[in-house]
Amino acid sequence: MIRHGFRPALLVLFLCLPLSWSAAQHQAGNVHVYVTYPDDRAVAAQVKVGLISGTSGAQVEELFTNDRGEATFLNVSLGNYHASVSGEGIQPTQSDSFEVDERKSTQSILVRVQPAAENGSANSGKGGAATISANDLNIPKKASKEFDKATKLIAKQDWQAAIDQLNKALALYSVYAEAYNNLGVVYAHLGDPNKEREALQKAIAANDHFAPALVNLARLDMKEQNYTAAEAHLTQATAADPTDARALVLLAQAQLLDRHYEDAIASAGKVHALSHGQYAVVHYMAARACERLNRFPDAMNEFNLFLAEEPTGDRANAARQEMAVIEKQLTP
Repeated sequence: MIRHGFRPALLVLFLCLPLSWSAAQHQAGNVHVYVTYPDDRAVAAQVKVGLISGTSGAQVEELFTNDRGEATFLNVSLGNYHASVSGEGIQPTQSDSFEVDERKSTQSILVRVQPAAENGSANSGKGGAATISANDLNIPKKASKEFDKATKLIAKQDWQAAIDQLNKALALYSVYAEAYNNLGVVYAHLGDPNKEREALQKAIAANDHFAPALVNLARLDMKEQNYTAAEAHLTQATAADPTDARALVLLAQAQLLDRHYEDAIASAGKVHALSHGQYAVVHYMAARACERLNRFPDAMNEFNLFLAEEPTGDRANAARQEMAVIEKQLTP
């Protein structure tokens, strides 16, 4: 009989992912993406912009453009990237590769897209369209301008001024989901979980398919060890965007911590089917779930997949130790 205590505190230590998109350490620079048609007209409809790592090919973050075709990624780590743009009415497009380095605090990237053909590719970006509500399509220009000012203040970490600016945008448009979401992120920085939750809940009330707010709310749930609520919010987020590997990894983590082992294994399998170079840890989660179900050969397979993708570091060492215990117990 293999003994394998659950050790939830250790599990969180090894598996926990960053609690919000803006909480990353070693901040380096901002990337401002402009999306236009070939004649340089801005794409006014909201489209999805993904920031893709040039090293792993994994999506680091995704945003939606405003009504001027702009999206700004804040505090991007050093490295090579490209932008991927998709959505209704345009053909999916990738930018040229660019580098975020210490010499540039902010840089601008122009992505020119072609209109989608009427008979074919208009829905090729439907994964992003699922998170856009009628409210999102009717944002007044004045509210959008106030939101953009807040985005710049967030980049400067001027939190109180950002709150004031976001509230100006919300006074102009009370169902502005993206503004409520960013307000929640600012309150997270200020260590006010009550106001953070209130803002995120208002974002979801404005658009119940807005995946970024659902994911941020789930991260707050997990921080408070409410794994059942986190699982529900992440299930909703991944239904809105089934291609979001980060949300699926968090869902697998919540399911594992909530002792829904079969579900955790299934979610890990969905991540494995996507580009997930930076999320090797999902195989560690699947291995732990297999252990809890006494599926030890499957656990060994998952550990091997994990080590193939993340061969060094504390988690890799822990995986090898667990594999050694399993091998010893399985050996006659």
